[in-house]
Amino acid sequence: MKYLFEGVSRSALVLLALFFAALAAAPMFANDYLIVVLITILYFAYAGQCWNIMMGFAGQLSLGHALYVGLGAYVTAALYVKFGVSPWIGLFPALVIAGAVGAVIGFLAFRFGVSGVYFAILTIAFAEFARIGFDHFAWVGGAAGYFLPVANYTQNDFFNLRGSQHMFYYILLAMTVAAFVLCHLLLRSRAGYYWLAIRESPEAAEALGINIFRYKMYAVVLSAALTSLGGVIFAFFYNNLFPEQVFHISRSIELILGPIIGGIGTLFGPIVGAFLLTGLAEGLREVMLRLGIDLPGMKQVFYGICLLLVVMFLPDGVWPPLKKKLGLDRDTEKRGS
Repeated sequence: MKYLFEGVSRSALVLLALFFAALAAAPMFANDYLIVVLITILYFAYAGQCWNIMMGFAGQLSLGHALYVGLGAYVTAALYVKFGVSPWIGLFPALVIAGAVGAVIGFLAFRFGVSGVYFAILTIAFAEFARIGFDHFAWVGGAAGYFLPVANYTQNDFFNLRGSQHMFYYILLAMTVAAFVLCHLLLRSRAGYYWLAIRESPEAAEALGINIFRYKMYAVVLSAALTSLGGVIFAFFYNNLFPEQVFHISRSIELILGPIIGGIGTLFGPIVGAFLLTGLAEGLREVMLRLGIDLPGMKQVFYGICLLLVVMFLPDGVWPPLKKKLGLDRDTEKRGS
C-alpha cells in the first residue's frame, strides 16, 4: 500500500478520493439518461486508459484499437448465446484471443521494423480485416447483426451481466479505477521506465541494453487484452453487435480522442478527455434538440473542432495545464501524470 501511493502528494490523493467518491454517489442523484451518459464516459475512460499503455507509455500508435473491443465483445457474446457460458468466464478466452492477435500484429511490425505511421496503418488493416470477416461470419449473425437475449432490466444478474444500468455503471467505475491504479503501478515499474525510454528514443534505449522488441510486445499484448474487457461490457450493455459498428475505424478514433485531448501518456488524461468530449457532446445534442435543430454528423464535427483546438492551443492535452492550475505538480505523474 505504501508503494502504491509513494510519491503522490496529499492534495492529489484528496482530489482523487473526492472525484471517485462523487462518481460512486452519482447514481443516487442522476436520472436514467445521465446514468447512460456516465456509463459512456466511463467506457471511453477505461478504453482510453488501455490504449494509453500502448501509445502514451510505449509510443506505439494504434489506430485500429476497435479490433480488440470487437473481439472481446463477439467472443463472450457467442459463448454466452451459443453455450450459456457466463461472460465472467468467457472473458478469459476473449483476453487470450485479443492478446494473441495483438501479439501477431506486434510481431509482424517489430520483427520487420514496421514503426511510426506504418505501424498505425497495419493496425487499421487488421481492424478492417476483422470487420469484413465478421461481416460474412454467419455463425455470429454476419452483417445482419448478433443479438443477445434480454430477460429483464430490473433484476440484476451479475453472473450473466443481465440487469439495470446501475449495475453496469458500477462495474465500469470499478474497471476504470482498476485501470487507473494498474497504469500508475506500471509507470513506476521497470517495464514503465523501459517503455518511456523506448517512447522517447528507441535507439538510445537499445544502446542502454533494453530489449525493445520484448517490451514493445508487452505493451501491445497488455493493451490489447485489457481493451477486450471493455468489449465484454459493450456487448452485454447494448445487447447487439454489428461488424460495421464495432470494428469500424470511427470507433477506434472515438477510443483514442479522450487520451489525445486529455493528455497522452498521463494517468488522468483519458478520464479528463472522456468527460470533456462525451459530456460536452451530449450537452450540445440536448441544446440542439431543444432548439429543434437536427444536423447529421454534428457529433463528429464537434469532435473535430475539439481536437483542432487542443492541437493548436494545448498540444500536451488539457490535463497538464489543469494539473498546474490545481497545484498538483508534485504527484505520481512527475513522469506522466
